[in-house]
Amino acid sequence: GGFLIYAAAALSQDYPSKAIRVIVPYAAGGGGDVVTRIVMQRLTNSLGKSVVVENRTGGSGIAGTQAVATAAADGYTFLQASATNIAVLPFITKLPYSPGDFAPITVLGSQPHVVVVPSALPVKSIADLVALAKRRPGDLNYGSSGNGGPNHLGTELFKLDAGVQITHIPYKGNGLVLIDLVSGQIQLGIMSMAPTLPHIKTGKLRALAVTSARRSSILPELPSVAEAGLPGFEQGSWNGLLAPARTPPAVISKLNNEISAILKTSAIRERYAVEGVEAGAMSPGEM
Repeated sequence: GGFLIYAAAALSQDYPSKAIRVIVPYAAGGGGDVVTRIVMQRLTNSLGKSVVVENRTGGSGIAGTQAVATAAADGYTFLQASATNIAVLPFITKLPYSPGDFAPITVLGSQPHVVVVPSALPVKSIADLVALAKRRPGDLNYGSSGNGGPNHLGTELFKLDAGVQITHIPYKGNGLVLIDLVSGQIQLGIMSMAPTLPHIKTGKLRALAVTSARRSSILPELPSVAEAGLPGFEQGSWNGLLAPARTPPAVISKLNNEISAILKTSAIRERYAVEGVEAGAMSPGEM
């Protein structure tokens, strides 16, 4: 036992001895990519070794996720994980990996979504929206970034809880959903905050509620969906860091400590607010 403890202590003091790679399984510029880069830039400074973010796209995040599932568990390759590639896809499609192929490090940030309608739609609240959808079942359309994504699942959950019929229109990305929301082609979106905030500020979209369990510090004037009439409703997306399953516990604990310290700084909270993200430091067990 003593030797193992000594080896772990030596490992954590000498670690890292070279550059670390974090694979983002999606294209550059998406919400998870931005959050990961914000934190990894600061982790580079605190570790004194480069933390390189590499985008490896393909198959809804499957290619990059699989690359980390099979990588050496030596503390030098990690995965930017999201609700989609780890918590949703394994339950709706056959995958070359499973959540058990990874060890959690921490959540980097969570993103409540915001329920928006075009400003021309005569709807001022969640109650108004539900009433309109009940009067015109199936007539209203909502957009999502595709099947299985957070805004698809979030809106389906909303429909179930509210007992309404609203028709799903899948798009190839949230940018296209926003264009059709602003022009009134579709009537509803449950969207990530960052790309949606500018349209709320200019008045082209009306925000009705946020999907977090409590109000969000980013739009404090908006009620939560739960508060606005659907008790227990909670939805959003998160991004975090995972390691291959057999990564040494000393490495996981060191990275968790370093990242937790970064996430507690006011500089990160301010930088995150611009992206519509709330800091999410937690232990590997909580994650």
